[in-house]
Amino acid sequence: MQDSEELLNATKDAVGDEARNVRHRLTETLETAKRTCRRLEEKGIETAKAADKTIREHPYESIGVAFGIGLLIGVLVTRK
Repeated sequence: MQDSEELLNATKDAVGDEARNVRHRLTETLETAKRTCRRLEEKGIETAKAADKTIREHPYESIGVAFGIGLLIGVLVTRK
């Protein structure tokens, strides 16, 4: 996104219909990417909060699940 914004700034003096069209499309695409990034960040924060709440409510079960997953991964990795 930063490179695209730099490109927009570098070409702000470009003239012509095609240059304006490209700048307009790039601006719209950047705005869409920024909105998507914000939504993903918000969703990630919500998910992390939900996981934290679950772990705090069920600490021993969480430790057991983590141990089981670690054991399974260890067995799969060491298999030949």
